[in-house]
Amino acid sequence: MPNQKASSDLVITALKNVIETESIAALVTLIEAPANIGAKLLVEESGAATGSLGNANIDAAVVAHAQKFLESREEARTFTIKEFAPEVSDWSNARLLFERLQPEQRLVVCGAGHVGAALARLAHATGYRATLIDDRAEFVTRQQFPDEGIELIAAENWPDAVSSAVGTGRGVSVAIVTRGHNEDEACLRALVGLSPDYVGLIGSKRRTNIVLERLRETGATEDFLQGVHAPIGLDIAAVTPEEVALSILAEIVAHRRGGQGGSLSAWRRKED
Repeated sequence: MPNQKASSDLVITALKNVIETESIAALVTLIEAPANIGAKLLVEESGAATGSLGNANIDAAVVAHAQKFLESREEARTFTIKEFAPEVSDWSNARLLFERLQPEQRLVVCGAGHVGAALARLAHATGYRATLIDDRAEFVTRQQFPDEGIELIAAENWPDAVSSAVGTGRGVSVAIVTRGHNEDEACLRALVGLSPDYVGLIGSKRRTNIVLERLRETGATEDFLQGVHAPIGLDIAAVTPEEVALSILAEIVAHRRGGQGGSLSAWRRKED
């Protein structure tokens, strides 16, 4: 087993690779223990592990628990060994910090009308890196969006602009809020095979069904179509563009965090 310095160097190298490849991983640090405080173990989403906490039994237990931690979508949490590996009795009170590493969260908004503009602004205000795309150049000018934290793209054609903005799709949510069926379809079609974390399509049930059926007829898989949130957003009886944007972003956050989108007060009453 490598010493702590060598183990730390291996973790740093693996961390750089996780960042460069936009992967997801859990970084586990020993923060209270009889020995090796500060030791780190990096566990990737694939199960690959780098580093050591100085004890083979703890390493094995942590690798298994890290997968459950990643599935929970929590950002960070501390655990004692006895909470997930009671069989490791000699280190039962040791405490570890689990931290989730993931790509920077991005939101690509297709359509810079009233809803799209409000959504890009709200997403940026809540910590997302927002990209706003429209094929009407006059809708995506710095005069209208002076905050340079919002990336603006005037699309010469929708498929190229959308696929370029989405990239690998890791850490990316896409909201399609364009002005018509054809634009919606072009944006959605560009996402086939890219696997962004979230895809939502604005419109009535009838409108969204038309677009989805067109894609089905031209070969889009059922897995892809079933993953599209259409109509987009949570039901909050939104009326104004800003309210619609809020309902969309709320659904994106719920999807990212594993939330149910229900009323917290209803949950409290149910628990009572």
